[in-house]
Amino acid sequence: QVQLVESGGGSVQAGGSLRLSCAVAARAYIRYCIAWFRQAPGKEREGVANIDDQDTTTIADSVKGRFTISKNEAEYTVYLQMTGLKPGDTAMYYCAAMPLLKCPGLGPAAYDHWGQGTQVTVS
Repeated sequence: QVQLVESGGGSVQAGGSLRLSCAVAARAYIRYCIAWFRQAPGKEREGVANIDDQDTTTIADSVKGRFTISKNEAEYTVYLQMTGLKPGDTAMYYCAAMPLLKCPGLGPAAYDHWGQGTQVTVS
C-alpha cells in the first residue's frame, strides 16, 4: 500500500514559479515509479512528468523546458519544479505511483495509486 500527499500549490502570476511536493509513504523495499498529472476543468487528466527508480525522467512535450521532476530518496519526496508558468498550466495537480522499477509512460490508466491533488492557478 502507498499513500501520496501533494503540497505546494497556490496562485501565481504568469511567468512565475512553483515547486510541488509529493510525500510518498510506502514500504521501503518496494520501488515505485512516481508521476505528476494535471487536470483542468472540463479537460482530461494529462500526464506531466514521471521519474523511475533509477532517476530516469520523462517530461511531457507541453511542459518540456519549463518543468522538471526530481526526488529526494532520504525524505522519499518527489518534486515538480515549475517555471515560466502560463495561464494554461492552471489545473489540479496530482501525484501518482506504480510499484514498478521502470515507468509505464504518462497515461493515467497505468497508475494505481493517487494523491488528493493540489491546485495551481496562474493568472
